[in-house]
Amino acid sequence: MTTRSSPLLSAARYLALALYLGFALFPLYWLLKIALTPDQLIYTEGTRMLPTLTTLENFRTVVFQTPFLSYFRNSLVVSLGTAAVTTLIAAGAGYAFSRFRFRGKKLIIGLMLVTQMFPLLMIIAPIYKMVAALGMLNSLTSLIIVYTAFNIPFATFLMQSFFDGIPRDLEEAAMMDGCTRFQALRKVVFPLTLPGLGATLGFVFTAAWSELLFALMLINSNETMTFPVGLLTFVSKFSVDWGQMMAAGVLALIPSCIFFIFIQRYLVQGLTSGAVKG
Repeated sequence: MTTRSSPLLSAARYLALALYLGFALFPLYWLLKIALTPDQLIYTEGTRMLPTLTTLENFRTVVFQTPFLSYFRNSLVVSLGTAAVTTLIAAGAGYAFSRFRFRGKKLIIGLMLVTQMFPLLMIIAPIYKMVAALGMLNSLTSLIIVYTAFNIPFATFLMQSFFDGIPRDLEEAAMMDGCTRFQALRKVVFPLTLPGLGATLGFVFTAAWSELLFALMLINSNETMTFPVGLLTFVSKFSVDWGQMMAAGVLALIPSCIFFIFIQRYLVQGLTSGAVKG
């Protein structure tokens, strides 16, 4: 016996969904609204929902008169590099934790969990000293190494959960047909873990793209400055260039949107594949 939702209940659900979307998207709208507002009207218009005058001057200033494109490129290199290296290492570690039993496995997993317990402010000083001793300050490579180290534990556990959801029988059947373990991994397991790889790539890319603390401590030159740190250059001692800062924020959303468009199918599958197991 099936029951139909009443029109009033359906309307309430759509209204709740609309309110939630409005609440979630309002900050993005306000970001774009300030970016399109001329500097002389930002303070005078106050909290007006719609600007009386719009301009692209803030975007032109950010692109052509500031080093924003350099910050943009540096963040893209760091984020893509971190996502690729972390996902590769996490996939191998997650497969090992899922498929093999070896001495010290529980200890390694416990140590990886312990690394997630310490606040970043507690360990930023030792990391700064190590990076300085290696002569890697103001280097994008140092950021990729640090970001990778901090994202590997969570990414490993995420990938392990996907490997756990793949029956071992599939690999055993492939190896009985003549495949080596590596061939079974490449031809059978890897295609089934594409959703997991997409979810891991998306998580790590977002974390590296928006990270500020390590970038602020390890980078202090304009040539290697990343986007989150570059946003601080719009804040001076006595004023804030709100229009240019918001315009830079809007431009910074473009790589994330493009990246997630390409991996959207795998990301959705990866985030929902663990909901039902049979």
